Amino acid sequence: MSREILLLVDALAREKNVEREVVFGALENALASAMKKRFKEDADIRVSIDRVSGEHEGFRRWLVVPDEAGLQEPDQQELYSDAQEIVPGIEVGEYIEEPLEPVEFGRIGAQAAKQAILQRIRDAEREQVLNDFLERGETIISGTIKRLDKGDFIVETGKIEARLPRSEMIPKENFRVGDRIRAWVMKVDHQARGQQVILSRTAPEFIRELFENEVPEIEQGLLEIKAAARDPGIRAKIAVVAYDKRIDPIGTCVGMRGSRVTAVRNELGGEQVDIVLWAEDPAEFVIGALAPAHVESILVDEDKHAMDVVVDAENLPKAIGARGQNVRLASELTGWQINIMSPEESQSRQEEERAELRQTFITKLDVDEEVADILIDEGFTGLEEIAYVPIQELFEIEAFDEDTINELRTRARNALLTEAIAQEERVQTARDLLEVEGMTPALVAKLAENDVVTLDDLAELATDELAEITGLDEEQASDMIMRARAHWFEDDAS
Repeated sequence: MSREILLLVDALAREKNVEREVVFGALENALASAMKKRFKEDADIRVSIDRVSGEHEGFRRWLVVPDEAGLQEPDQQELYSDAQEIVPGIEVGEYIEEPLEPVEFGRIGAQAAKQAILQRIRDAEREQVLNDFLERGETIISGTIKRLDKGDFIVETGKIEARLPRSEMIPKENFRVGDRIRAWVMKVDHQARGQQVILSRTAPEFIRELFENEVPEIEQGLLEIKAAARDPGIRAKIAVVAYDKRIDPIGTCVGMRGSRVTAVRNELGGEQVDIVLWAEDPAEFVIGALAPAHVESILVDEDKHAMDVVVDAENLPKAIGARGQNVRLASELTGWQINIMSPEESQSRQEEERAELRQTFITKLDVDEEVADILIDEGFTGLEEIAYVPIQELFEIEAFDEDTINELRTRARNALLTEAIAQEERVQTARDLLEVEGMTPALVAKLAENDVVTLDDLAELATDELAEITGLDEEQASDMIMRARAHWFEDDAS
């Protein structure tokens, strides 16, 4: 048998022009698979072939794992404490091995072993082709549509077959088998059994890469595309900035007589492309991103990472766009939530906010409406400002004398202290919420501010309510609510 193994290894190594070590490894796997069939359970088998004599040994083995981790795969693992009794001094991560009776080579059959080895060699060749592709660093590839598979295009490019999923194709595009196609390399899945390179024609990165190919100033570092957003096949926005003052970034991307942007549009099935100037100031960036609409005013809310943008009746349809497309793309491009409103809506919101602030001052400071309005007109937006701004700012209010200012400051500080004490009491009451997986003290504080202090309070919230209070996304909020409801079902079961 030993001689048969050596002869087989030498023959396959010559036939396939591969290293003998690759063939030995494949044969060891084939022998291990044959030995594994002796066991009903999922045993871990290792086979070692002597490279000189051809003799082989087989072992069943168990991985030593920490006691606290427990046995995730009982047929292939041993707890550290038990392993110490079997092999004193063994460490976590090492193996306990038990010798097995050797399997006769004839029982496997030379043909079966050969097939296993050939498959191993094919896998190695496939991995090498993929590595060669990755080393080239291609982000956009051109290839030929070879066939359709479950609605996806299989694209052949060199020795690589890539997959363009239906979900990553531009709507209403018509391609057929044999057509040439370009796409962005979205990801490489080394574990996939079929095509490992996954493509996209809808990703914002695709339009960025297309412009980089068309605009040499980008490769030269004179120009940069800072952001991109797309409604594939219909409209896109890109934000550009120039690092050379002699360059017009928009004109450079458009090209002579529109040649550069037209080349990109043609590749994207006629997709309209808006090119806007990137700005470091978020408000300025948003104003540019909403083009062609003209903005009257803008209010930035840093805490909510949102902006209220006011446009007149004539510009309102342009700012929103068909089916909200313009504002949605501008929001994706800038990373800010953009709320478009008319001057009337803005005025109404300001009046509501003023009324709420007025009532806060009246209630917390125990003042009349006239004093509250003076504070608002002077630009004060909360108790903290009245309590802690430099007192000179208060002295500049002509309507107040020194005694009034000192009294207002004292009342504001007392009100804040009272709120802080009440908040701490609510947080202490809500400490049971920390039992919920994923809950943090910061989230508990936010919930307590909104009078959510018990598990039942949390469990009764709607997903959107919890998301608004905590800033969690809807999936996280839903999961947390379900965990808070778990005790209801435990109570029912008991």
